Amino acid sequence: MPRNYTNQSPTAFQRLPEYKRGDEWIRAFLHQAQVGHIASARDGQPFLNPSTFWFDEEHHQIIFHSNVTGRVRSNIGDNPKVCFEASEMGRLLPSNIALEFSLQYRSVIVFGTARLVTDPVEARRVLYGLIRKYFPKMTPGREFRKITDRELKRTSVYAIRIEAWSGKENWKERADQSEEWTPLAEEWFED
Repeated sequence: MPRNYTNQSPTAFQRLPEYKRGDEWIRAFLHQAQVGHIASARDGQPFLNPSTFWFDEEHHQIIFHSNVTGRVRSNIGDNPKVCFEASEMGRLLPSNIALEFSLQYRSVIVFGTARLVTDPVEARRVLYGLIRKYFPKMTPGREFRKITDRELKRTSVYAIRIEAWSGKENWKERADQSEEWTPLAEEWFED
């Protein structure tokens, strides 16, 4: 029987609670994950956009940027409620049961409200944080030119205020197998 999700937190009812991870794990994962996906909606139509991002832990927010015009800015301007996802995939896990084929994965889902960062001082701070995540050895004013006012006018910088989050990890070595069927040969489990 399906669960009733009406008036529940978006992180309610973890189907596999043994995969659930806590806040410290989530923070660490968000610091190292490379690509995130931002889900927004307009007129009942969902949209998903991949992006680089930075977890601004001090302010409990996710930072990303996009073009000054376009679907992301339009959607968030109309409906600031968003969902953010970052994940990592490991090995494919074969099974001798059709419904037990699986894969190793780690993921975080964030639910929150996005806002356009309009203050130039804050926009520079968070953009430098984003750059530092991916290029930690580079310094503005030394290896690359500092962000100019003209460049700020050509981008939209967003901060997603984190309202809820959920972390999951399934990194087991093998998918479940049945003793009622011929076991898989070891070759199926080699990388």
